[in-house]
Amino acid sequence: MQRRGPGDYLVVAPSYKLMAVKCIPEFVRLFQRTCRWGEFTGSGGLRSRFLFNENGQRSLFGCVYRDTPTQVFVCHAQDPDALESATAKAAWLDEAGQAKFRYGSWEAVQRRLAVHQGRILITTTPYTLGWLKSQVYDPWKRSGGDHPDIDVVGFKSTENPAFPVAEFERMRETLPPWRFRMMLEGEFSRPAGSIFEDFDREKHVLEPFAVPSTWHRYVGLDFGGVHTAAVFLAAEQDRAGVPTGRYIVYREYPMRAQWVVATAKGHVASIKSGETKFRRAFGGSGSEDQWRSEFGAAGMHVEEPPISDVEVGISRVVAGFRTGRLAIFRTCTGLIDDVESYARELDDRGEPTEAIEDKASHHYCDALRYACAHLFGGQSPFFIR
Repeated sequence: MQRRGPGDYLVVAPSYKLMAVKCIPEFVRLFQRTCRWGEFTGSGGLRSRFLFNENGQRSLFGCVYRDTPTQVFVCHAQDPDALESATAKAAWLDEAGQAKFRYGSWEAVQRRLAVHQGRILITTTPYTLGWLKSQVYDPWKRSGGDHPDIDVVGFKSTENPAFPVAEFERMRETLPPWRFRMMLEGEFSRPAGSIFEDFDREKHVLEPFAVPSTWHRYVGLDFGGVHTAAVFLAAEQDRAGVPTGRYIVYREYPMRAQWVVATAKGHVASIKSGETKFRRAFGGSGSEDQWRSEFGAAGMHVEEPPISDVEVGISRVVAGFRTGRLAIFRTCTGLIDDVESYARELDDRGEPTEAIEDKASHHYCDALRYACAHLFGGQSPFFIR
């Protein structure tokens, strides 16, 4: 803030709950009660802000800017659209490694800072192998720690002088190794609850190429009033035109989790745009006949998936990755983020349960599951128009 001067700034937490119990109290404790630099107002969303007073401006900038207020907006990242109405000069992202901090929100923050080329500070434990690893940590690691735009500062809990060494050693003995590495040593490790643990970016993520028009195409759809999502798969063929058995996700809708509020007709028009005919399209649960009817009336026949059991559908996606029959274009960032953060809830001992963590937010995974329920189930395909 001292470098950028007066204007708007952002503090973003993964969820409203974390924002209310961690971010805001700490921010108020330091800037309002201790430094007396201003006042915090609001309870959530972009209406929550800390407005710097004259004393705060003098402390930061050495003078008072009466024509340009300096304010920090505090918001949460579960809904990327909530971040789209601000233009900021810098941002602090707290616990951005959590699965609830979606890739779409990470991109939204960067867009809000683009005009001022604002800096971002991320303070987090590495909870998952999602976008934080692929978009921030991995590029820094590949640069040998000399990346022009990214710096990573990692440390163990014992580097905090207040953290008891005896407790560190006790947790080493009692926690699962992956959990200890992530929670206490600050190192990325695959969590025990990862559902698609066979997914490997080196094996399953491809550089985009022009999909030949002769390759059969399929669509998986997850319906929603706001979060309608689709994934598009092409059946790979060799040079002789013989199917290889591998399916490649070459497109997602909407791109990069920029959710589109539209009628069924509007969604269908966007989904069909630039596409040749689909061989089959699958979408929705058994109770979503109305959605399928609406899409049909708009010109796109969508079938009920051949199986309704979520776990069976997940097992078919797992089989696709495990056997090498499923791959994803690098540009399908929303789906990749979903796949890497799709996980089981953990019990008090850190062991996975049957429940899926934050299941309602993984729309691309649901769309992929609906398509794979057919593609890896042995049914005979037929053309639809």
